[in-house]
Amino acid sequence: MRLTILGSGNARQVPVYNCDCAACQRARLDPAWHRGPCCALIECGAQRWLIDSGITDITERFAPGSLSGILQTHYHADHAQGLLHLRWGLGLRIPVHGPNDPQGLADLYKHPGILDFSQPFAAFERRELGELCVTALPLNHSKPTLGYLLEGAGRRIAYLTDTLGVPEASLSVLRQAPLDLLVLDCSSPPQTSPQNHNDLTLALAVIAELKPAHALLTHIGHNLDTWLMDNPGALPAGVSLASDGQVL
Repeated sequence: MRLTILGSGNARQVPVYNCDCAACQRARLDPAWHRGPCCALIECGAQRWLIDSGITDITERFAPGSLSGILQTHYHADHAQGLLHLRWGLGLRIPVHGPNDPQGLADLYKHPGILDFSQPFAAFERRELGELCVTALPLNHSKPTLGYLLEGAGRRIAYLTDTLGVPEASLSVLRQAPLDLLVLDCSSPPQTSPQNHNDLTLALAVIAELKPAHALLTHIGHNLDTWLMDNPGALPAGVSLASDGQVL
């Protein structure tokens, strides 16, 4: 099983337009520190699924027929905007499995084109997608949002974004067996009252609870990058920042 981080940034991305903070200046000088919309690609056997679709060049990156479908965590624009163009393709049917959200994004449900939204996940539903097994885990966010437990080829990966902490019922599923990799929302440095997304304090608490073999922080904002430049020893062993293009 292979996971590729296609984008590791929050809605603002990095560098942020018209921002001169240290992290944004670094990203302008070194593309390795660019952070695009948060999304990934999971591959297992013949299965090849996008996790979210916030990147706007899906049709350029992925040839027709090269994707098995899309696992949508939720329908905020920075995670779903790529669907608005992808839908107008011809001669294909692309399943989009995600939360049952009556609002969706814009007019996607009214004009789905080649996208098939007909099979939303129920909470904790487990689906066998060829060699890949996917379990939908409810998260804490301002829109209906799912994380995904991805199992196949002897590996167990949890992909959890966007969320503020993790609900106990979802933690209970994840505790049932050791995780090889936890990819977890961490949008900001330590905050007094984080809202809608994990700060570093909450993210590290979740990691300590689940004890994955490795944890990767994603949905990263420029303020977290800047804070870590000033606090380079803040991440414990086994925890690292995701980067665009990273393959695990």
